[in-house]
Amino acid sequence: MAQSEEAKLKKEHLKEDELLKKYDPSTDYRSYTGLAAIIITSIAVFTSLFHLYTAGFGVLLALKQRATHLGLIFTLIFLLYPAIKGKEDNKFIWGIDLLFALGSIAISSYIIINYEVLVRRAGMFTQLDNIMAVMAIIIVLEGTRRVIGPELPVISVLFLLYARFGPMMPGMLGHRGYSWTRIAQHMYFTTEGIFGIPLGVSATYIFLFLLLGAFAKRTGLGDLFIDLAMALTGRTTGGPAKAAVVSSGFMGSISGSSVANTVTTGSFTIPLMKKVGYNSQFAAAVEAAASTGGQIMPPIMGAAAFIMAEFIGVPYVTIARAAILPAILYYITVGLMVHFEAKKQGLEGMSEDLIPKFLTVLKTRGHMIAPLIIIFYYLFRGYTPLRAAYLGILVSFALSFLKEDTRMSLIDLVDTLKEGAISALGVAAACAAVGFIVGSTTLTGLGLKFTSLTVALARGNLFLALFFTMVACTILGTGLPTTATYIVLATMAAPALTHLGVPILASHLFVLYFGVVADLTPPAALAAYAGAGISGSNPLKTGLTAVKLAIAGFVVPFVFAYSPSLLLIDTTVIQVVLITATSILGVFALSAAVLGYLNRKTTLIERGLLIFGALGLLIPGWSTDLIGVVLVAFVVFLHYKDQFKINEAAA
Repeated sequence: MAQSEEAKLKKEHLKEDELLKKYDPSTDYRSYTGLAAIIITSIAVFTSLFHLYTAGFGVLLALKQRATHLGLIFTLIFLLYPAIKGKEDNKFIWGIDLLFALGSIAISSYIIINYEVLVRRAGMFTQLDNIMAVMAIIIVLEGTRRVIGPELPVISVLFLLYARFGPMMPGMLGHRGYSWTRIAQHMYFTTEGIFGIPLGVSATYIFLFLLLGAFAKRTGLGDLFIDLAMALTGRTTGGPAKAAVVSSGFMGSISGSSVANTVTTGSFTIPLMKKVGYNSQFAAAVEAAASTGGQIMPPIMGAAAFIMAEFIGVPYVTIARAAILPAILYYITVGLMVHFEAKKQGLEGMSEDLIPKFLTVLKTRGHMIAPLIIIFYYLFRGYTPLRAAYLGILVSFALSFLKEDTRMSLIDLVDTLKEGAISALGVAAACAAVGFIVGSTTLTGLGLKFTSLTVALARGNLFLALFFTMVACTILGTGLPTTATYIVLATMAAPALTHLGVPILASHLFVLYFGVVADLTPPAALAAYAGAGISGSNPLKTGLTAVKLAIAGFVVPFVFAYSPSLLLIDTTVIQVVLITATSILGVFALSAAVLGYLNRKTTLIERGLLIFGALGLLIPGWSTDLIGVVLVAFVVFLHYKDQFKINEAAA
């Protein structure tokens, strides 16, 4: 019996791995044995230990920290990811991979060793400097192609070509142009190209939080979230789907990956949802929508949020505080959709024997939540995210020894450090490659031109500018990771929104939201496709259903762009209470309208009233709130008036 159970678990893990490799290229890498495995593991463990050490005892000078990070990351990339998929064992390909790995070490070592000399020369570059700069560009582009696909390198090359051939560009996009040598120097020797803010954040905050995610996974925090969610919601109408919403929201805020979270938690929650009666398409869509929202859920959120803090120059806790209410509204919407769907289909909760006991779960494994409490405490005390993540990792490791089933052996520790380093490869590569886009923008002044162009196209109309930005985010997001999508649009589109009067924090959160929900938007809805792979549903239909479930993610950003008080900017306690209450009622109405069900199926007129009521409640203001309350109350009365009569008769 035990053997069959073990075989079943292995089969499930194999399916998870296959889905991850299919929908997340960064997880499709070589596996090694023997001496090669020892070498790769040693490099990966050293990478994690380096970042842990600098987090605890002080980071190096910015350029040195980023250069070391780049060298270690790209060495691993070239050893783990073959130039051509399916040619892993080809000796010629292996030779090229080794050459690129050595090149990665060379371009980082050159910066570290010659740092003082380069500073003293102050822009007087030698021929060797230029060769190293060109080599760095080639290595970053090729490494990024291998780990996350060709889309970002192609876009980066287009920006480099723009920097070179500026005089040939039409109208206001034209500029004087720069030589290839000048472009290469700007990208390699300054902190505005490869070694810019994105890579700097990757070399500090992002790596540490991804490593924290590896420790959390190893110590069973993900299973704890699922069990707690099941204990809280399993008995309610459509329980497993609500458990998926809760557990995926918690886990997604740590993992920062929509696809990985969908596969990890979905392999458990999707079969349970189908078991209680949800169809395959809806079950997969619920998991995808819930998993994707993790990137906008404080306190940790995704990698892009840390880069945002550096871009706009505010403490990370400011961003987390502003994102709290929109994130809650997002998850309430998904949860309400799940509830209304369950009522529409007459679905029940889970049987009692399948639901874990809440107090038992807390008693046996509740201590593993402590690292998150530590992180939350230190972030809101004003400590840097780097310090908070560092302490969270140490606490997570120490607490694992309290229980035998979570205790980490030396092998477990090595595997966790290795896994943490490998999980950072895709994000780090994207941060390095997007440096070409940021660098080209600063070199040519494209950012200011794009702002002027956007304002001109929108004719000064804020709604059109927001709409254009949403479309750009969705298009870019179909081929780029969320982090890269955010960086590109934060550099070019967010300033246009700020120019039109949207506060800078709201502008950047607007870009982030649509970069996140791009993972749900067909035709390339990766999170939805991963969920469909587990449930066996149609990927395109699953993506469309996921968009419907995540409708708050498309509406709320427009609301806070017009009314930043939704982000708790310049608000009083009374205003916060009022905004929270009206917003929750607003997403209640929006959920019922989109799904077409409240206490029964809604008519077309009722759906229209609910939509207008929802918009009135979501837009802060006494007059709009009053209109919204009246419209929603009227529809609710129509749906529940018969029950009111029954209750009166019974009384």
